[in-house]
Amino acid sequence: MSVVIETTVGDITVDLFTEERPTTCMNFIKLCKMKYYNFNLIFSIERDFIAQTGDPTGTGRGGASVFQLTHGEKLQYYEGEKMPIIKHTSVGMISMASCGSGLYGSQFFVTLGNNLDSLDEEHLVFGQVVEGLEVLDIFNQTLIDDAKRPYQDILITHTVVLSDPFPDPKGLCYPCESPLPPEHLFNSNYISADEDVKRDDLKNLVEMQEEMEAKEAEARATILEMVGDLPSADMAPPENVLFVCKLNPVTTSEDLEVIFARFGKIVSAEVIRDHVTENSLQYAFIEFASKKSCEDAYFKMDNVLIDDRRIHVDFSQSVSKIKWKGKGRGVEYFDDSGRKVNKENYKNFDPYQNKSSHHNSNQRRLAIDNSKARDPLYQSKRREEFKPIKTAKRKRNKSDNSESDDDDNRDENELKIKSQKERRKIMKKLKKELKKNKKNKKSKKKKSKSKKKKKESSSSASSDSS
Repeated sequence: MSVVIETTVGDITVDLFTEERPTTCMNFIKLCKMKYYNFNLIFSIERDFIAQTGDPTGTGRGGASVFQLTHGEKLQYYEGEKMPIIKHTSVGMISMASCGSGLYGSQFFVTLGNNLDSLDEEHLVFGQVVEGLEVLDIFNQTLIDDAKRPYQDILITHTVVLSDPFPDPKGLCYPCESPLPPEHLFNSNYISADEDVKRDDLKNLVEMQEEMEAKEAEARATILEMVGDLPSADMAPPENVLFVCKLNPVTTSEDLEVIFARFGKIVSAEVIRDHVTENSLQYAFIEFASKKSCEDAYFKMDNVLIDDRRIHVDFSQSVSKIKWKGKGRGVEYFDDSGRKVNKENYKNFDPYQNKSSHHNSNQRRLAIDNSKARDPLYQSKRREEFKPIKTAKRKRNKSDNSESDDDDNRDENELKIKSQKERRKIMKKLKKELKKNKKNKKSKKKKSKSKKKKKESSSSASSDSS
């Protein structure tokens, strides 16, 4: 005995257990022939659990058995069969939803998971899906809201009874035409069942936001290319270089190289310094040989304590080693020492082959473009900037005689400092003595004033007595 349930997403063929559940199967078949389930909404779907329907109101609180149509409202629900026990063991079991106390109406559900033992005690299995299991997969993948209702309506459009072994109850009349869709389907805020939903409409907010940001970034890159600031809109910074900031001024390039070496081979590690004072600017760039090493360091070294400072690590956004020659002229590549190299040599550049270029920051600092080096004005400016550095080098290379002169000058300075300390001590003593003298004078004045007052009081007393 089979019934075909046609839905808006596909058809399901159900085999009914007429011998084990005669009353329930008769109720279901007669309701199908009455077209009671036409335009019923599948109002609740729980993934890997159940998909429930059979309520004409679409709320989950309505529905009635076929016996109400023949015997009145007193028989809105009927008492189902208790034996034999049929369990919800597999996907596609059709079961009547319990209304409490072993009573059932018109609502039923289809299982979407295996071994749902929690449903065995209350609900009543009366059939199984034999064709259309792919429709159940669509049910299981449907997007639902917090109330477990699908965002797009899924309806039962029609039910076809292939054969009816049960006689019709007295007073039961079958309609000639299908009923009209109920009003609550038109007044719903959900997507209608016949509306064609594009894939973009099903994307969540995070995916849509990511796409919007990607499009905005692409538009900005295109504008920069049109203005002339970028050689190409597709140009991206290297993916194997880390940017490290919030460093302690004491931290050196060698320190960072030792610390970050545990993540993989380091091509270069450079703390950026001021070109005049040689002081650290407290940020650095670390280039790894592989992208994976760079990613591991990014995830594990952020907010790590180095030299009493919490550092911040991020992927580098710098393309300073790539120079654009102009629109339509391409780009040029440079190594750490400022020398122009080919594109292949730039990618495969290993500064450890020439340790002097890696460790000698003065060479990197003095490296300039060939075009600028030919300009005499630029050369004069660079000479003025590096005068203090040259004078410092000259002082370091002085002879032993100059060192002895410096020692003599130091001795003289020490004597001056000692004499200045002695003068300060003498001045402090003089200030203390002056303060004492002032205090003594004030105390003498107070005593003289008190004596005068006593004399005046004694003279006034003698005059009164006379």
